[in-house]
Amino acid sequence: MSIQTFFKPKKLNKMVTVIGYAVRQRKDGSTFIALELSGGLEMQQSQTTGNFYATTKRCSIPSTFDENFAKMMVGEKIEGDVVRVEADPYEYVNQRTGEIMQLQHSFAYRPKGSVELIGNTQVSDLQLA
Repeated sequence: MSIQTFFKPKKLNKMVTVIGYAVRQRKDGSTFIALELSGGLEMQQSQTTGNFYATTKRCSIPSTFDENFAKMMVGEKIEGDVVRVEADPYEYVNQRTGEIMQLQHSFAYRPKGSVELIGNTQVSDLQLA
């Protein structure tokens, strides 16, 4: 038995985790619950320092849940992943440094086996969570 056979990598299903929820308001004034999702751990390299740091992609998706049920969903895993989506340019203020950045992407949830995207969350919206 070769070492490659012995250490054959397992194909893992991509999963996201419900990390919280938020009460959001529609244009008509009514409210709904949005679930906040986080993808798996990723390593990113800073464009300014070149250093690596750990991060996750996050987004929010609408739900039909009430607040009590949404609380119970925190920690649940869902098959799929959080993906980066090109968006119209918008300003983002880094809360840690105060730097104002022009971003042109958002994040959305993609269910396993689907090309459909759910939610479309700008980076600035994630800080409200």
